Order: sequence, then structure tokens, then C-alpha cells
Amino acid sequence: MAKFWFGMGCLLAALGVSAGAFGAHILKHKMSVEMLNVFEVGVRYQMYHAFGLIVLGLAIDRWMEEDIQWSGWMWLIGIVLFSGSLYVYCLTGVGFWVGITPFGGICLIGGWIFLLWNTWRRLR
Repeated sequence: MAKFWFGMGCLLAALGVSAGAFGAHILKHKMSVEMLNVFEVGVRYQMYHAFGLIVLGLAIDRWMEEDIQWSGWMWLIGIVLFSGSLYVYCLTGVGFWVGITPFGGICLIGGWIFLLWNTWRRLR
């Protein structure tokens, strides 16, 4: 699973850079500054958690801690729900999608809390 998380992190980082470039070069002429800021928040959180996935893959490989991969699943789901809902909202203007964003945020936070809990439990 270490290679999966490392690769997934790299893929999501590449997609995050692509989304950021799309926003900066194409969307800036098509949407308001407020909506562009919302889009950028999605990109930023995608990138933070893509890097988290890369580090998670390295940590699993180094310490053979397969059970911390639940953080990866939570971050992956969180990226899809949080960043994905913001992207769709900005591109469509349909407010329904913003209602999904907090569930993604909960998953992102949950992934960090799970990683902290699991690490703390192992150190005791």
C-alpha cells in the first residue's frame, strides 16, 4: 500500500497543479474574484493532502505501519468531497455542491486525527 499512497499523492499533486493553472489562466477571465478564491481553496487543500499522501506512503514503507493507511483513505475521500465539490460549484454555480464541502472537511480533519491517534498509541 505504500506505493499506492505515494503514487496517489503524486497523481493528486499533478492534478492540483493542473487545476491551479486552469484557474489562473482560464477561469480568471470567466468568473468573479470571489469564485476564483473558492476554486483556489480547493486547489490548496488538494495540494496539502496530496503531499500528506506522499509522506504517508513513505511512512508506511519505512515503519511498516499498514494501519495508518486509514488516514490515506480519509484524505482521499476528503479531497474528492472537499476540493471536488468546490471545483464543481465554481464551474457550475449550483449551490447544492457547497453543502457537500463540510463532509469533505470532516474527512480531511479525521485523517489527521487518526494519524495522530495511531502514532500516539504506538509510542505509548
